[in-house]
Amino acid sequence: MSQSQVWRTHRQYAATAARWSADRWRKEADRRRTLRTERKPLVRDARRALATARAIDPDGVTPLRHRAERELRTAKRRVPDPLWLFATKTATALGAAGYVWLPTVSVRAWVWTAVAVVAAVTALTVVAAVRRRDTTSLTPTAEERGLLKRLQPQHWKEHAEQRGLAGTLTGRPKLTEAGIVVAVRLDGTWTATKLRGAEDHVRSLLGARTSLRIQIKSGKQGGWAELILRTRSAADGDDLTWTPERRSLGIDTVTGEQVTVPLGERLLIAGRSGAGKSVASRPLLFDASEGETNALVIIDLKRVEGRLWDHRARVASTPHEVIDVTGELETEMLERLAILPKGQDTWTPTPNRPRITVVVDEGAEVMTAADKVPYEIETGDGEKAKTRTVNRSALPALESIARMGRAACIDLWWMTQKPTINDGIPKQISPQIGVSICLAVRTPAEARVVLGEDAQAKGWNADELPVPGVALIRDGKRKPDPVKVRYMDKSVVIALPDRTPWSRTATTPTAEVAGAPTLTLVKDIPADPAPAVDGASARVLKAIETADQPVRQKDLVTLTGLSKGAVSKAVKALTADGTVTRAPDGTLTLPGTGAGMAVAS
Repeated sequence: MSQSQVWRTHRQYAATAARWSADRWRKEADRRRTLRTERKPLVRDARRALATARAIDPDGVTPLRHRAERELRTAKRRVPDPLWLFATKTATALGAAGYVWLPTVSVRAWVWTAVAVVAAVTALTVVAAVRRRDTTSLTPTAEERGLLKRLQPQHWKEHAEQRGLAGTLTGRPKLTEAGIVVAVRLDGTWTATKLRGAEDHVRSLLGARTSLRIQIKSGKQGGWAELILRTRSAADGDDLTWTPERRSLGIDTVTGEQVTVPLGERLLIAGRSGAGKSVASRPLLFDASEGETNALVIIDLKRVEGRLWDHRARVASTPHEVIDVTGELETEMLERLAILPKGQDTWTPTPNRPRITVVVDEGAEVMTAADKVPYEIETGDGEKAKTRTVNRSALPALESIARMGRAACIDLWWMTQKPTINDGIPKQISPQIGVSICLAVRTPAEARVVLGEDAQAKGWNADELPVPGVALIRDGKRKPDPVKVRYMDKSVVIALPDRTPWSRTATTPTAEVAGAPTLTLVKDIPADPAPAVDGASARVLKAIETADQPVRQKDLVTLTGLSKGAVSKAVKALTADGTVTRAPDGTLTLPGTGAGMAVAS
């Protein structure tokens, strides 16, 4: 290396060191200037408090004056000197010490001092290099710098009264991976709820953009609130594309953790049109259809999302298919509960009888289209055989699955974009929901229906979520932190391996019973159909049809999930119209069946 190259290298190192020193000087000067701006008002307050104490106790005989003096000294110590003054004091002290002490220092001390200086310089270099490589520190954007400046206590105090926020004062704001967080002191009649109602005043004071999400919630102690400005997300920079290696539902935007929802829960998935319900549910549907002991059933009258999964799930897309599959599911559930070993709380899934996840895509449509579906039923035999039309509904079976299906490992997932219209979530199903996944909804009322009546008070503001792909998940454990859901493309769903869809006849074949009523699809509905069989009567009739051994009438209460009065009323109705006959010994039988199908009263 030539001498010119050596000098050039030294100049580069010197320039880098100078830039680093100037940058450190500028940052330290800014830090001290900020601290002086924050703490000098405290010194003025302490001086006024001392003046008041001296006026009250001029002789200093009470602790009041001494306490005020101590507080003033403490306030002064907390105010740092400007960097130029600090440097001047340090240089003066070092110069005086060197003038007095250096002539008396021995040669040996000089040597060890030089070694110590070299070691200190080396250590500082290593620390600076490590800090330079540290990427965990957050650098505020231009927008965040402006917000941090306006959130300083001095700025807030000067402008709060003009914006109708007199009586509130911010603490020291902190920049986190989820945005800016600051504590707000509430004086007088202010509460966290009242401050939340004044969100527009807070936004005006800060000059924040309209699309910036502001969250206000109760602080960790009374008299304080917590103000959060969602300027950034912990999920920023993460790849949200779903892959078999990244199978979580999404990423928590506050903590950055992977969010999963285990199988075995009864789910409610809600969100307005375009919020991303179908996309958010796809990772869950994959988990529910993966493995030998899992099976997926999709009820989709819209015939869009279910078509993507018909190669690995059973899909019902017409009202009659819905009636058939819900009937099979209810029968499967009752059989599992009937043979569940004593002392065992839940069914153990097997490849032959797996865990079944029933997904109702757009529950409001199912409640409308799959209600009072006409069927022709044949009763009697020989010359007494007759055919009549009955209306059947899928809702009683779905309600029964919601209430009793957990023990039988048959779980109901209800999806809707209309939670408040025409009872979009049935009253018998809503109390059974264990986990609520809510994407963006239109009104706070919809958020309360999905997430609970206390949703708004506790920060579950789903009506403020962006569209699409952001959800709140309430399972009794999580905080109201938004989750960015993973994106699973349609082509990925279509390319998934095929699986044999679940079918009760394929997994648990049952012997046909001679003379049992048969159901056929109505081709031409008569102009004046016979009276419809209500839901309770249909469930009692199904329990009689599927009984493979004599069952006492009181057991019908357990099998159907109905009350004793409802079972008694249904039996009376069925015997009155000839669907069920009562034998002289009091047993109930289907017309034309033998004793094997009898139900003991």
